[in-house]
Amino acid sequence: MVERVGNALPDPVFIFIGLIVALAAVSALGAAQGWSAVNPATGETLVAQSLFSAANVERLFVEMPRTYTGFAPFGIALTIMLGATVAERSGLMAALIRASLLGVSRPVLVPVIFLVGCMTCHTVDAGFLVYVPLAGLVFAAAGRHPVLGLLVGFAGVAVGLAGNLLPGQVDVLLLTITEVGARLLVPDYTMNPLGNWWFAAVLTLICTGLVWIVGERVMAPRLGEWTGEGEQLSAGPLAPDERRGLIAAGLAALAVVGLMVSLAVWPGFTPLYDENAAGSARMTPLFRSLAGGLALLFFATGWAYGTAVGAIRSHRDVVTSMVEGLEPLLPYIVLMFFAAHFVAMFGWSNLGPITAIRGAEQLRALNAPPMLLLPILTTMSAWLDFLIASASAKWSAVAPVVVPMLMLLDVSPEMTTAAYRIGDVVTNLISPMNPYFVLTLTFCRRWVPGFGQGTMLALMLPLAASFYIGGMALTAAWVALDLPVGPGASVGYSLPQR
Repeated sequence: MVERVGNALPDPVFIFIGLIVALAAVSALGAAQGWSAVNPATGETLVAQSLFSAANVERLFVEMPRTYTGFAPFGIALTIMLGATVAERSGLMAALIRASLLGVSRPVLVPVIFLVGCMTCHTVDAGFLVYVPLAGLVFAAAGRHPVLGLLVGFAGVAVGLAGNLLPGQVDVLLLTITEVGARLLVPDYTMNPLGNWWFAAVLTLICTGLVWIVGERVMAPRLGEWTGEGEQLSAGPLAPDERRGLIAAGLAALAVVGLMVSLAVWPGFTPLYDENAAGSARMTPLFRSLAGGLALLFFATGWAYGTAVGAIRSHRDVVTSMVEGLEPLLPYIVLMFFAAHFVAMFGWSNLGPITAIRGAEQLRALNAPPMLLLPILTTMSAWLDFLIASASAKWSAVAPVVVPMLMLLDVSPEMTTAAYRIGDVVTNLISPMNPYFVLTLTFCRRWVPGFGQGTMLALMLPLAASFYIGGMALTAAWVALDLPVGPGASVGYSLPQR
């Protein structure tokens, strides 16, 4: 059933085209009906604008290149990928993953594989492409069922997009989209890219415990004992040149981190520290430099490692890595053209803030606490994943409505983003729309020929359900206790005074 429905859906590009057409029609209706709302933050009366008006049609065509290239998530993804591709193609990512798994004892393989998988989401697609099959190898070498290792590794990389011990490019990407939505209501709102750190770290620990229980008590018994059938591979130790490469990469990483820190603390020269701001706002330039910093970190460490092991012999090899590494990103580049215009046109029509203000008024009338509103958002995010698999693309469509709506109900954009990310991860584990679900299924068939999609779904459903329940409970408890979501980010939010 899930497979038939997923295959019947159009490509995400055409889903966005459909959303744009629907948005244009609704904008014309809203303008004709005189829809409006008063922005409580500025006192401005917002009136629905038809996207078929002469001004908006002119803006669409004249500003099309600027709308596309100026879409923040698009630039961030390309910037980070330029560096990450060098690190991945030099072999650094694979070496780091193998080094982190050497010597892990059999009883703790499940939580360790999952936790390391969470951390590999910082390597962009390398986690799914490199780490997941290596997780199967490690399980087989330990005498455990390799399919269990593949599924736990896949779950770890997927959950790492929402829960992680350290922030990374996914945080920067999604919270930048959040900023776009927040600015529909408060134009000068500035997002803290580390705004989900504390929540994400706790979510990681909770999911690690859940995968340990479900993996050992549900998934492992269903798979049975590993009999050694299928392809036999070995996850051997690091070679001497790989160890030298990791040392070189470590020194390069220290140099990059030292550079970033010095730019924030060097006496008389602090471009990444705003001395004129107050409190945590002083660190805003450093937070907002994370995309460039991560790109430089991946670039420097990948080049250092590749040079040490002989994978990179000249600067031309580095350029080739960046060029070839961006090729898998071409579908994303195409999708972002339509996502960027959907978000921009949503702002031009004023339907986003009008819908948010009207919806907030209705929700406020219900006196529903954020403890109930945020789990509703989590559930909505989970179901939307069957329509749009990409987390950033889906958030681009949802954020312009839900972020300002919940801001009007005193919920911070950071907390809203954290709740959304839980739902996105849950469905990624069981969605045929997720290309890495299909890829993991292919990895499973290398070990167990004929391994079916239904079998994989049956194994992953209990895990996805436990993550959903655990994430919902964590969200409700976090709001009830009013804990900080991240550095300088709280659960609540108060609109600025006029």
